Amino acid sequence: MFEGFALEHIDADGMPIRTRHRVVAGKPPLLLLHGNPQTHFMWHLVAPRLAERFSVVATDLTGYGESGKPATAPDHAPYSKRAMARTQIAVMRRLGFERFCVAGHDRGGRVAYRMALDQPERVARLAVLDLVPTWEAYTRADMAFGMSYFHWFFLSQPFDLPERLIAADPEFYWRRHTSREPKGPDFFAADALSDYLRCFRDPATIHAVCEDYRAAASIDMEHDEADRRAGRRIDPPVLALWGRRGRLDAWYDVLAIWHEWARDADGRALDCGHYLPEERPDEVAAALEAFFSA
Repeated sequence: MFEGFALEHIDADGMPIRTRHRVVAGKPPLLLLHGNPQTHFMWHLVAPRLAERFSVVATDLTGYGESGKPATAPDHAPYSKRAMARTQIAVMRRLGFERFCVAGHDRGGRVAYRMALDQPERVARLAVLDLVPTWEAYTRADMAFGMSYFHWFFLSQPFDLPERLIAADPEFYWRRHTSREPKGPDFFAADALSDYLRCFRDPATIHAVCEDYRAAASIDMEHDEADRRAGRRIDPPVLALWGRRGRLDAWYDVLAIWHEWARDADGRALDCGHYLPEERPDEVAAALEAFFSA
């Protein structure tokens, strides 16, 4: 996996971030951000293809994988998407990039769109995979959302209820979480699955994941709502991709929502579930390559 990529833990303003990269002079930079409950390994089928055209950087988010897990705070700010975005910007700066394209899946997409709202001068183009903004998800939530995306409410419960329950059998929880759609998880490659499970068994990772969701239900909502009230929109062009067999296609007019949040948005559904880069890697790679090359 990731043949030709370097692997290192980059000090991003004091936060060690596990980073896989293939940086080539003259190739424009592209940052890939993963979702929950995974690591940067989720890009293993997409990153090598994109590396033919771009200097590709794939990281573990703050708290996930082998990246640093900062101490929490009462307002959960260390795990806000704003803080996570600043850390990822620091990684790119350490690699010599002040402005870059970024693609984020799931939680990584939330970091990516927050990055584009807070520091638009850093983001040339933005791709978001299988998500709508956090504010939209919570304010539109109904019984169907609560029953299917129950983990949004479970993981955000006060410390240490979810941590204790998940730690009783982390692998059971991980496998159950990733197989909620009407299909098996057989598309996860063995090496990627091994990395996901090894990292998720760490109690510090479990706690960090919970803090990520606690931040989403509190400080991230505040940041999103402030932008909505101020009429702020994402300046860089946005590509939204989502799975037709997943929940978003049934619940939302996904592209219409992103049109409300971005000045320039396009996108479509792919014939797959939630894990687009592993279920439809060729289509995802082709779509990202075309969009980021425009």
